[in-house]
Amino acid sequence: MLAQNVSTTLDLHAAPLEDLLAEARRLRRGPLVTYSPKVFIPLTTLCRDVCGYCTFARPPRRGERAFMTEDEVLAIARAGAAAGCREALFTLGDKPELRYKVAREELRALGCETTIEYLARCARLVLEETGLLPHLNPGVMTREELELLRPVSASMGIMLETTADRLGERGGPHWASPDKIPAGRLETMRLAGELRIPFTSGILIGIGETREERIDALLALRALGEEHGHLQEIIVQNFRAKPGTRMASHTEPTLDDHLWTIAVARILLGPDWHVQAPPNLAYDDFPRLLDAGIDDWGGVSPVTIDHVNPEAPWPQIERLSEATSRRGLELAPRLAIYPEYVAKLDSWCDPAVAKHVRRAADAVGLARDDTWAPGEPASLPFLVRRGAAPLELSSDELGEDELTRLLESRGGEMNRVLAAADRLRQEVCGDEVTYVVTRNIQYTNVCYFRCGFCAFSKGKLARNLRGAPYLVPREEIVRRTREAWERGATEVCLQGGIHPAFTGDYYADVVRAIKETVPGIHVHAFSALEIWQGAATLGLALEEYLAHLRDLGLGSLPGTAAEVLDDEVRRIICPDKVTTSQWLRVHDAAHRVGLRSNVTLMFGHADTPRSWARHLLRAREQQQRSVGASPESTSADSGRARAELCCESSGGFTEFVPLPFVPMEAPMYVKGLARRGPTFRETLLVHAVGRLALHPWITNIQASWVKLGPEGTREVLRAGVNDLGGTLMNESISRSAGAEYGQELPPERMEELIRSADRVPRQRTTLYGDPKEERVRASFGASPLAPPLNPPVKEAGLVAPPRLVRPGLVARGR
Repeated sequence: MLAQNVSTTLDLHAAPLEDLLAEARRLRRGPLVTYSPKVFIPLTTLCRDVCGYCTFARPPRRGERAFMTEDEVLAIARAGAAAGCREALFTLGDKPELRYKVAREELRALGCETTIEYLARCARLVLEETGLLPHLNPGVMTREELELLRPVSASMGIMLETTADRLGERGGPHWASPDKIPAGRLETMRLAGELRIPFTSGILIGIGETREERIDALLALRALGEEHGHLQEIIVQNFRAKPGTRMASHTEPTLDDHLWTIAVARILLGPDWHVQAPPNLAYDDFPRLLDAGIDDWGGVSPVTIDHVNPEAPWPQIERLSEATSRRGLELAPRLAIYPEYVAKLDSWCDPAVAKHVRRAADAVGLARDDTWAPGEPASLPFLVRRGAAPLELSSDELGEDELTRLLESRGGEMNRVLAAADRLRQEVCGDEVTYVVTRNIQYTNVCYFRCGFCAFSKGKLARNLRGAPYLVPREEIVRRTREAWERGATEVCLQGGIHPAFTGDYYADVVRAIKETVPGIHVHAFSALEIWQGAATLGLALEEYLAHLRDLGLGSLPGTAAEVLDDEVRRIICPDKVTTSQWLRVHDAAHRVGLRSNVTLMFGHADTPRSWARHLLRAREQQQRSVGASPESTSADSGRARAELCCESSGGFTEFVPLPFVPMEAPMYVKGLARRGPTFRETLLVHAVGRLALHPWITNIQASWVKLGPEGTREVLRAGVNDLGGTLMNESISRSAGAEYGQELPPERMEELIRSADRVPRQRTTLYGDPKEERVRASFGASPLAPPLNPPVKEAGLVAPPRLVRPGLVARGR
């Protein structure tokens, strides 16, 4: 390959351009090309340097302020935030106070000694007031100045431009510009690396340097980046001559020269670096920059001009997207900080900035591509495209890497993934959409576990959240169950917090009381955490305890407490809860004693698509264990009717239930430790890829209407979903987190929603059988619910034992 042959700079000079371009494209990693939606904030155009090509910097003018006011800065930032921008690019001249008296006087009036100090104030203001992530370009800086700016910025930058000192000599482009001395700029970058500041740099070509000097500059940047890991992108910018400057008549580099330099940058830096070229400076030829191996277009603003190159407007996002897709690539918005650094945010960002980064990021660390959030009424960002050609896939080929790629898909590939899932749903389940008439009973909101995503529990660390601590008396649980039966329910779903005084006898007594009073109802109850804690408090093996509950009348287990079956994530969101292996052991034990269950996935917080892929694989493996047969025994062509297969999947898991994280009141979101839930694209993909990954083992994919709302639910029905879960009657957990879609979706409205998606509704039982006709009749036109009784927990008089069961900490040896 050319990369092996190009061992010296002579080879780079001698190789044909087309060969260099081809090698650069080969080295570009993946199909994604990014850009940063930004606003440009020119804090001051005063500068002590006098570069021969610059029209941004200019001397003071009578009657004009030296610096933008804070109100002016905020006005631009707010306009950008309203237009969907994520970055606030602060550009300014170097240290104008060292040259201009007016700058010193104005800074003094602002209560600042230096431009850097005022920049820090304005950046903090933008960050806190708008959530835009500041990217700061103030020029050469000391360690102290970098330390001052780090807590108010996501990233910073300084263009190296060149390593050629001779360009600073009299008559050169950098003459009388002390901040353009290459050694000083490299030292700023070195200090930034020591301080772990994500940094941008690059070279400016066509200002009098040679190609050999360009290569020398790229190698200097590569050395710094390899030493500290902080150079997140390298810009290859072409000089444009501007009227009124000393270089107005200087020859501009040709497009081929620019392409040569970009390709050389890619070859020298390799596939792991981000290489950028500004599209506006290539004018209508900007699509050709992709041919040289770039993977980023830089900042593009829908609000402000390029103040450094005002003669060159940015192309519209639609043009960028079209040009990118024509070359088989996919355009995606990013943040001012790249995904590699978002993945290790605590190392690369100050905590005050990190919380804003998380709220602006999607699951891979790029910019969220919509403003949708689970549980929040808002218009959908897009609808599932009809008529897309389905992606041809086999579940046998879907390992961790393949599933991760599908879960990260965008644009055309995403449409094909959704279409493939919908086609498979049609083949396996037909057009029926099932639901169960059920009542949720959350018997207490007191919990001694510390799940960061939970706004429902009222442990010692959560007393500021919604509602007072309560414990539903056993007779009230029975009353609600009886009322649900009278309203046509076939199931009662019981879950709650883990009160420190609970033992396994509490859960057994609840089941016994329900079945003695309403023997016909199916008891779908107790997460893996409740089962583990209940068995441990009684000193029983899991199988023994589950068999006891089964004999008392427990019908099945919900799949909650699964969250994400990836311990890397669980250590962040629920460190003392059951681990992945413990959750799987509970459900394996349940399946062994003849109890069915489902598997949930709570996603969109501190997880990633790879986490979701691991979760799906672990669910699939457990289902295979529970079946105890080859895949052919449950395949769609095994001789059983399609509808029967969909209703009576023979494994232990009855369905897969994706649960989008509702962020609004969740403690870890309030503290800035979680994302703002999944994007709508991610939500569709989790349902769709779940269908593809779990086939033919788990044939029912359920959507949570409480979290998605009617419009979102209608769209996931076109992405592989065939079940809408329960009518609920009461729902507290999602509402505690901020969801606003109500507590009940009665059969009338449920079936109306299903029909609005051109599907056929069918009531089912918990295990996907047909309910008796009298149950169905009773469920329509049901009487209103009586007000529930939730007395304060202190009235129960429960006493906690001296030692509590914390399975997650025990498993990790803590």
